[in-house]
Amino acid sequence: MPVTGQGAVDAAPGASAVHRGGPHRPDSPGGDGVLNKRVEATVESVDVLLVEDDPGDAMLAEELLADTVLTTRITWVETLKDAKEKLRNFRGCVLLDLNLPDAQGLDLLRQVLDAAPSAAVVVLTGLDDEHEGLAAVAAGAQDYLVKGQVDGSLLARSLRYSVERKRADENVRKLREARMRARENMRLERGLLPQVLLERSPLSHRAYYRPGRKRALVGGDFYDAVEKDGTTHVLIGDVSGHGPDEAALGVSLRIAWRALIMGGVAEHEVLSHLEGILVSERAQEEMYATLCMASLDTGTDRMRVRVLGHPPPMVIRDGEVKEIQASPQPPLGVFPVEPDSEPDVFSLPEGSSVLFYTDGLVDAYDDGPPERLEVQGLRRLVGRILGQGVSLNHLPEHVVDEAERSNGGPLQDDVAMLLVKHGEPK
Repeated sequence: MPVTGQGAVDAAPGASAVHRGGPHRPDSPGGDGVLNKRVEATVESVDVLLVEDDPGDAMLAEELLADTVLTTRITWVETLKDAKEKLRNFRGCVLLDLNLPDAQGLDLLRQVLDAAPSAAVVVLTGLDDEHEGLAAVAAGAQDYLVKGQVDGSLLARSLRYSVERKRADENVRKLREARMRARENMRLERGLLPQVLLERSPLSHRAYYRPGRKRALVGGDFYDAVEKDGTTHVLIGDVSGHGPDEAALGVSLRIAWRALIMGGVAEHEVLSHLEGILVSERAQEEMYATLCMASLDTGTDRMRVRVLGHPPPMVIRDGEVKEIQASPQPPLGVFPVEPDSEPDVFSLPEGSSVLFYTDGLVDAYDDGPPERLEVQGLRRLVGRILGQGVSLNHLPEHVVDEAERSNGGPLQDDVAMLLVKHGEPK
């Protein structure tokens, strides 16, 4: 059973004993280094770092705790320098004298709080310095005690309650941060997944998004679709990595793309402009984005497509699924975009649809590891679902459900899909 603060000497830190930073006291109880003492009640133990340069006050604190039911593991140090060596990852309670040989007052307290942000701190003050205790609590300590006016019960209760209060404060802080992250993720996702502008387009659409298993970090999947001057433009992309930097970059690229299209910039110039924005806005040089951009002029069935490191879209017609054989180009931000590159052109007759998607689907396992679905596996999966009589309007949900079944669980990455149909939806 762990011992209380009665006083074992030279025990290793974290052991079930009191550890002293000072010399061994042969007259102390348990001179062999360990004193086992049973208590009447089982109370959660508290790790205590006693930072006190007065040996008498340190011995008194240990003896007061020894007479209580609170189980403590005490480490005693006499200076701030020695305390800092113990404070890294320390999560117990620091019993701190505000007047040490190498630091004093609130500056001492701030250094302790900075060194051990997860620890509770109880400040020890003199009778004439009680105002320092109040200032210390205002500065971040959990409690203060006046030397000479403390008994064992009060000391134990202050240590225990301070640790519990610190834990409660930490839980509140984590909950508040989680809510802030959730709100920020929602704002980022609204920027990544906009309302498309297809009122005058011959293409109808169905957008779909499902977060992956890494939901703690928002992804960088994005899409958009805009009709401008008789041409419908479609974009889908994915920024490498997960997190707010990647999501923010995805939002920047999506909004920039829409602004370029609405501003009348020629198709073959859009990608080079996007590349300049990516290079200037990315947080790390290694960040890149995969893209698929397509355009269809109203009154024709010829769709122009450019694929930059992204999975190619699939054409669906009369239940048959075909992968578009697009000429691959490097992802945006890896090599300079070829400004005069010609798009691939494919037929999209009225009544046919094209499925744009991000790589969270093709990265799913094909009935378990190690093989991945890849584009060919996804094409077969889509064809199998359509063969079961699933309507196009409900295709995205069924595709993701089947991909998760094949994967053996939730997908690791986020999935965005944009299903567009040439002609009015059924």
